[in-house]
Amino acid sequence: MADEKQPAVAPAPDAPREVTSKDGSSHEEITTPTRPPGWMYKGFKVFGHELWYASPLFQLLLVSLVCFMCPGMYNALSGLGGGGQVDHKAQDDASTALYSTFAVVAFFSGSIANKLGVRLTLSFGGLGYVIYIASFLSYNHNQNHGFVVFAGALLGVCAGLLWTAQGTIMMSYPTEDMKGRYISWFWIIFNLGAVIGSLIPLGQNINKVAGPVTDGTYVGFLVLTLIGAVLALCLCDVGKVQREDGSKVIMMKNPSWITEFKGLFETITSAPWVVLLFPMFFASNTFYTYQSNDMNGSQFNTRTRALNNTLYWLAQIFGAVIVGYALDFAGARRSVRAKGSFIALIILTFAIWGGGYAWQKDQVTREETAEEGFVTVDWSDGGKKYVGPMFLYMFYGFYDAAWQTCIYWYMGALSNSGRKAANLAGFYKGIQSAGAAVFWRLDGLKKPFDTMFGATWGLLGGALLIAAPVIWMKIQDTVPLEEDLKFSDETVADVAGAQGAADQAVTAQPEAVRTSKEGGGAKEVV
Repeated sequence: MADEKQPAVAPAPDAPREVTSKDGSSHEEITTPTRPPGWMYKGFKVFGHELWYASPLFQLLLVSLVCFMCPGMYNALSGLGGGGQVDHKAQDDASTALYSTFAVVAFFSGSIANKLGVRLTLSFGGLGYVIYIASFLSYNHNQNHGFVVFAGALLGVCAGLLWTAQGTIMMSYPTEDMKGRYISWFWIIFNLGAVIGSLIPLGQNINKVAGPVTDGTYVGFLVLTLIGAVLALCLCDVGKVQREDGSKVIMMKNPSWITEFKGLFETITSAPWVVLLFPMFFASNTFYTYQSNDMNGSQFNTRTRALNNTLYWLAQIFGAVIVGYALDFAGARRSVRAKGSFIALIILTFAIWGGGYAWQKDQVTREETAEEGFVTVDWSDGGKKYVGPMFLYMFYGFYDAAWQTCIYWYMGALSNSGRKAANLAGFYKGIQSAGAAVFWRLDGLKKPFDTMFGATWGLLGGALLIAAPVIWMKIQDTVPLEEDLKFSDETVADVAGAQGAADQAVTAQPEAVRTSKEGGGAKEVV
């Protein structure tokens, strides 16, 4: 229909217009456009929300597709154990290098993202995944260990940038009541990448019970990661993003390296209690080492590892949907939801990892799996030998999604500022990577499987105990706009929608704005 398409130019949210009251007097009124300007068509909705190019939802979908292509393929490859190789040493050493550089770069990547913008930061970050996948394709032919380790170190630099840009979009673009669902939607699309990526080696290795995965597996991953890096260039600049209510993301208008490093320091000094979340950050990637290498990579054959990997990432999707929507449950205040999520994490930690202990204590040692002639488990073994650990591995995937979703939601609940969110995301990924580097190194040193399991489980339980005061006492039902503006040089008018700006004006100058022309000649804001 001809009237379906919206005008290319709409009135500015804060533009006043002259209106006449019923009594004949006139005044200026601030109006909110029925629809924000942009590339939008009436009635076009996704997840029940209007979609246009500069909308937060469209930007979330774009960054989700980038992560679908890049980290999603990396996760699919890593989940095979040893990066798809029989000998895990190349991946262990590459992962140690990866997370070591990741840990250093991520601390400053929030400042880099604020300075360069999320579009360039995300695209550059995607290139590291392309080179990393290429190094394993090369390793299949020449066993060039050094290239794999170099690619891992480079990926650490790139991944630090990519995940910080992603975290900024996911935590600061949505309104407060939508953050759990935004995290959930991202996790669904992102993990679909790992699911589809896992189907590639499953299909190509369906009849293979030993040896590394085929070249076709690596080529498929390589093409997808390259597409993802290019797709990141389609993102919109932060300053042009506009929510459905007309408000914009809080950011720094004219960032410099000095202001960004100052903001990095202020993130900690303004709220020193946030360091109590750091153990949760540290623990958030440590379980991958035990799960992918010591359980899946060591105990199962090639095709069964590929099937387990697919089920693991599929379970993550269900975990993200359940936890993300629960965190946005409108029937309870946000502070209550935070406490409820914390209790749920405690229950999941002891239930799922308790089941893991029951399985791990009866398994063979690392030395036995290295012996010639060791027979790995195949899905055809069925029964207690395969079905039980298969479901356990799926629950591990569900747990990962629950843990990560809650952490992002906790950080998003502490601030709505894009600038502060970038710094928090940088801290999160940096500390997370330090933990991962430690555990990949422990695996490279061939520590016993029981030790790897116990260290992982103990760290998760301890991290929850330390984080309890922040989750229980510091997460508020809402974050005042004035609190977030302390982290920028913007004003209320820069970021609030028209009605929000009017409400702020009424609060700030009640006498001036509430007096009509009839009473004293002042303009009325309604």
